[in-house]
Amino acid sequence: MIAAETGKPLVQHVVERVKQAKRIRNVIVATDDHRIVEAVKPFGTIVTITSPKHQSGTDRIWEVVREWPGELIVNVQGDEPEIEPETIDRLVERMESSDDDMATAATPFPAGADPNDPNLVKVVIREDGRALYFSRAPIPFRRDGESKDNAAYYLHLGIYAYRWDFLLDFSKWEPSSLEKTEKLEQLRALEHGRSIYVVKVDRPTHGIDTPEQYAAFVKRHKSG
Repeated sequence: MIAAETGKPLVQHVVERVKQAKRIRNVIVATDDHRIVEAVKPFGTIVTITSPKHQSGTDRIWEVVREWPGELIVNVQGDEPEIEPETIDRLVERMESSDDDMATAATPFPAGADPNDPNLVKVVIREDGRALYFSRAPIPFRRDGESKDNAAYYLHLGIYAYRWDFLLDFSKWEPSSLEKTEKLEQLRALEHGRSIYVVKVDRPTHGIDTPEQYAAFVKRHKSG
């Protein structure tokens, strides 16, 4: 069943947020689920049907964009209905002004969020702004408890920007051992020595991974 308690399917909320970004030309939903195609059809959303055999969302994106050499591609996951358009624009601006292979976004952990929740992916960031590692575990581990010297937890947001040439390489790599262990596709890039720049944003977004998170989104939507 497609979640649509707001009057729109979840992915349509994502599409409408992405369309508000100033640096995006085309918005396409890539899916292997015909129910999603039917759900977004009334909204005039462009959809591409992809193979059901892809190992990750990034592999799915490559099927859609492989005939577009030279492009910058932004992948917003379909469970991010509150993604900030400004975050999308900042990722594009970073890619246009750097030689990074890939970029993503993170925010300081929101008050009340539990770092031990495996649905909330954590990222550790280098001094130069690039990712050291992503994990569902609480990283960095706080050996001394709540010491004032502890590094902050950063919450990874479900958005990526890539260069077309990088996606070509990524598509040739088999899913890596860390990727399969954590079920995090971005680890495939790190295991192959590629860089992922992390744009830090102040406002967290709420990815939808559980029925409880979706119910909270519906409540926020109706109250807004």
